[in-house]
Amino acid sequence: MDFNEKAIRTFRGATSIVTGGASGIGRALSQELAKRGSEVVLFDLQSELAEEVASKINSSDGKAKAFNVDVTDFPAVEQAIKDTVKCTGRLDYVFNNAGIGISGPASTYKIEDWKQIIDVNLRGVVNGVQAAYQIMVTQGFGHIVNTASMAGLMPAPGMVGYTTTKYGVIGLSLALRGEASHLGIRVSVICPGVVRTPILEGCGKYGKMLIDISPEKQRQMWEKLNPMSPNIFAAKVLDLVAKNKAIIIVPSRWKVYWWINRLSPSLAMYIGQKSFQKIARNLDLTDRK
Repeated sequence: MDFNEKAIRTFRGATSIVTGGASGIGRALSQELAKRGSEVVLFDLQSELAEEVASKINSSDGKAKAFNVDVTDFPAVEQAIKDTVKCTGRLDYVFNNAGIGISGPASTYKIEDWKQIIDVNLRGVVNGVQAAYQIMVTQGFGHIVNTASMAGLMPAPGMVGYTTTKYGVIGLSLALRGEASHLGIRVSVICPGVVRTPILEGCGKYGKMLIDISPEKQRQMWEKLNPMSPNIFAAKVLDLVAKNKAIIIVPSRWKVYWWINRLSPSLAMYIGQKSFQKIARNLDLTDRK
């Protein structure tokens, strides 16, 4: 590995890894990174879809590769990152973006549901950080960008497992940012509001809806929150990554809820409770155990 150039590239000529790069936010980030001149490496279990994304990037004069990687498998993540650095000679960005949704009242969870969401959403991020951080320390630069959620900044009843993991990702990111800055390593955490991705319908390919609700009904509920296009989202996020922002909230209107939670946690909890109660009534969940 040639670490002679000890400076991160923004974004032209950079090497960027994106987990969950085959669809949704990961796909949009990969495409936007490539547009900005970064060589993109997609990690995803949806290998055919990831190859399709990489092929489209390459056919549009970008540079991309795809690897079949399970983010819950640390040796696989570590090897794929090492192979990437061996090929490109550097590692500028790691977007630990892969995630799933599991939705429903806590009373409907099984312990296997907890294990699944913690393994993907939290341990998957830990694995990406662990595999990339030592390389970045050695080369003297790099930027770790973890995808959390607004559910990690405010109460989100009805999504307790998802919320648990996203609070963890934010805590990890902010603590590591404070520790890594003097080593030349940046750490940011993305907290999306509502973005138009497959997770809005059935919690994505690998997620799970624990109550009986059709994808169409889910779509109607999310549409009320005016989801942002993933391509617009990715462009706005990368502008803020380039500025090395610690917490990246897009769409920006969602900052209001974060401010409410910081200024008055009891008010934020009241809003969360009322929102969940309204949803529960609409879905006839009030008597479920």
